[in-house]
Amino acid sequence: MMKARNAALGLLCAFVLVIGSVAATVAYLTSEASVTNTFTVGQVGIELDEQKVDEYGKAIAGANRVEANEYKLIPGQTYVKDPTVHFAAGSEASWLFVKIDNGIAGIEVEGDDAIADQIEANGWEQLAGVRGFYWKSVDKHDSDDAEDYPIFSKFAIDGNKATNEVLKESYAGKTVVVTAYAVQQAGFETAAAAWSATFGK
Repeated sequence: MMKARNAALGLLCAFVLVIGSVAATVAYLTSEASVTNTFTVGQVGIELDEQKVDEYGKAIAGANRVEANEYKLIPGQTYVKDPTVHFAAGSEASWLFVKIDNGIAGIEVEGDDAIADQIEANGWEQLAGVRGFYWKSVDKHDSDDAEDYPIFSKFAIDGNKATNEVLKESYAGKTVVVTAYAVQQAGFETAAAAWSATFGK
């Protein structure tokens, strides 16, 4: 009887050892993956300048572009003034805006040579409800050089409106001021929304 028990116990121990060794060799099915996000920083950049001219509005050959000119107003005279927005290389798609404070609007010639008409002819649209503001939608700019967006190219004084007396009494010291702005397009469905959220407050 004792031999039978010992035999049974030995058999059980052997069975446990076999089960243990099999269990030790079982491998789980596994898999692993990861995603790495690398971030760069977007930018929007502009510059604004115009051709250097003499006091009579004649372009000075070879001169660097400038941020201001001075003019002597003469009835019937046409002057070079070509403010241009330079949209920087690497800039994201943007809404461009320009503000025109035109102190000589009352003596400008009418029609195609008027500043407002030239602006619209260059593809700028009036910003609804905001006097003197215009906008343009521009795509992302990936090239190495800036992209140029002319605003207007000249102004002309109407000889019938601008007599010497009118010029001296009402227009001495008047200015035409052009200001440019840029806002990313991402997050703004319209130019009006971009303006209101940023510069329009």
